[in-house]
Amino acid sequence: MKIYREKIIVIFTIVFLILLSACDDPAEESHIKLENQSQENHTTQDSNANSSNDDATKHVTNDNNTNTDTVDTSNNDINEKVETSNNPKEENKSDPNIAASLKEDYLRKLNETKKEMDEAQKKSEGEITYALKKVEGDRYDVWDGLLNEVYGVLQEQLSTEEMNQLREEQRNWIDYRDNTAKEASLKYKGGTMEHLEYVTVLADLTEERCYELVEDYMK
Repeated sequence: MKIYREKIIVIFTIVFLILLSACDDPAEESHIKLENQSQENHTTQDSNANSSNDDATKHVTNDNNTNTDTVDTSNNDINEKVETSNNPKEENKSDPNIAASLKEDYLRKLNETKKEMDEAQKKSEGEITYALKKVEGDRYDVWDGLLNEVYGVLQEQLSTEEMNQLREEQRNWIDYRDNTAKEASLKYKGGTMEHLEYVTVLADLTEERCYELVEDYMK
């Protein structure tokens, strides 16, 4: 009887194991299928993401190329404008109206300077000789600076032949200016007014020469 029970238990155990094995296989197969589907989905998503990234990269590249083209064109336009604006001399040569306005501008500048210098002289009336020398010395420096400025403009405007002629005239004028100022100062030789007279004549003659160069030579 005991042996019979043991056989029945063994049989039930075997049947149970068979049933359990039959139930586990579909579950495991189903699990494997799910894992395969998940991997396929993941692969598909990665592929789509890579495709999107490639499209985005192409888009950025195209945008960068477009921006570069735009900047280059803009810079070229700016460079052309800068080159044009930095060549007023070329504009003056091609446009007589601009050259004429330049002459008018310098005449206006000379008139304004003369007005300021005349006012400075009036304010110094009655001052001691030392103060007068300072005023006349400053006046000469101002007119001499303007003379050099006008002379530089004429070097750009005049032809080589005209400039050579003006250069010779200018050398002669300098000798005339210095000799005239020296002669005028000799009236006060040895006195406190000698140097004052010398500087005053230098300033007066230099002022006159500025007007001559602008009115007679500037175009």
